[in-house]
Amino acid sequence: MDLRAFASTSKAHTKGTLRLTTGSTSKTKRVISGMRPTGRLHIGHYFGALQNWARLQDDPSYECFYFIADWHALTSDYADTSAVAQNTIEIMIDYLAAGLDPQKSVIFQQSQVPEHAELHLLLSMVTPLGWLERVPTYKEALENVKDKDLHTYGFLGYPILQCADIVIYSTEGKSLVVPVGEDQVSHVELSREIVRSFNSYYGLRIDHGLYRNVENFKSLRNIRELSHFQFPDPATVSEIEGSFRSAARRVIAEMGFQNFLDKVGDVARFFVSGEVLTEPEAMLTHTPRIPGLDGRKMSKSYGNTITLSESDVDIRAKTKVMVTDPARKRRSDPGNPDVCPVYDWHKLFSPEETLEWAAQGCRTAGIGCIECKAKMADHLIEWIAPIRERRLEYEKHRARVLEIIDAGSKVARTHAQQTMVRVREAVFGWEKKRREISGGAANGG
Repeated sequence: MDLRAFASTSKAHTKGTLRLTTGSTSKTKRVISGMRPTGRLHIGHYFGALQNWARLQDDPSYECFYFIADWHALTSDYADTSAVAQNTIEIMIDYLAAGLDPQKSVIFQQSQVPEHAELHLLLSMVTPLGWLERVPTYKEALENVKDKDLHTYGFLGYPILQCADIVIYSTEGKSLVVPVGEDQVSHVELSREIVRSFNSYYGLRIDHGLYRNVENFKSLRNIRELSHFQFPDPATVSEIEGSFRSAARRVIAEMGFQNFLDKVGDVARFFVSGEVLTEPEAMLTHTPRIPGLDGRKMSKSYGNTITLSESDVDIRAKTKVMVTDPARKRRSDPGNPDVCPVYDWHKLFSPEETLEWAAQGCRTAGIGCIECKAKMADHLIEWIAPIRERRLEYEKHRARVLEIIDAGSKVARTHAQQTMVRVREAVFGWEKKRREISGGAANGG
């Protein structure tokens, strides 16, 4: 969205006619992703996520939902929440400045859609504790983070909330995709496991014909976990069905529905697994190498970033002290641009001729590192200028930014509420029960 579009959109919204995307029935895939509000975003966020998000919103195949994960900020920073509100606004401004468009994407605040928390609760009921304890990032954080107490359920259970954030936007006929790098694929796979477990419990339907012939149960003895199943005695038919259904759900959740069908043979026809929630798919995205100013991974916690709002003066000051190829101890020493963080940044911001100049000059010691950094900074400043300009314009109209957050959150909540109607019925069956009672009352019962 350019500045003129922002101005016209803002004016329209003050009149109550802001035209936001409400989701499209013609698109075949839904993209879901978000970021925690831990401060202003940096160029690593842009090239690692925002650039791809903006591209996807322009693809006619995708219906995009992008959110600010303020509840996730509490999983590690619950002791001090004073900055969450301000950081939420800052990230929304960065989203808009980087090219996310509320007329093309549903952009919202997680905590304004309470259905995320409700689904998180229900998913937690069918997620084994061991699945959470084996998450690599959980173990790493417990070992490495010493200034915060992370021994809380909130931190342990964040993958379940993450799963809820995604699958709350399940809808029939559309796949769910999550754009991630290779190091995040395991998070999506865990979400898939959680959804399989949920669907096994609450999407399973058993045809009543199964119970009409005792011979049917002989086939089920092929499954060790069901071989010792005992019918309650004495028991009503409904009690027998309920008891067996619970046992079958547990087995299917453990082994998977298809494995279950393969083992039960002929009686497989009595079992149907409905999709209450959609299993998400990982969309692998190529992200360029973006080292921080000190050569380590770019991270706010390392203080080695360039934010999308950085001034020209600060950009020059910070890049002037960037680490380079350690082999270049003197100006006359040749270097290797392939191991130099400055050259990695040249690849992001500089034109081809500058890349050739930097690589050749480095290898032959024809240029010094200071000269190379200065040229890179010139192109970085040229690249960041329009983003920063848009950001400054949004900063002047923070109330309107809040209106965009609120409006997008209302759209997202509409979709989430539709999912939860289906989920609640699958779990509790209240509508079915109400119909039974109403039917009985109509018949004089």
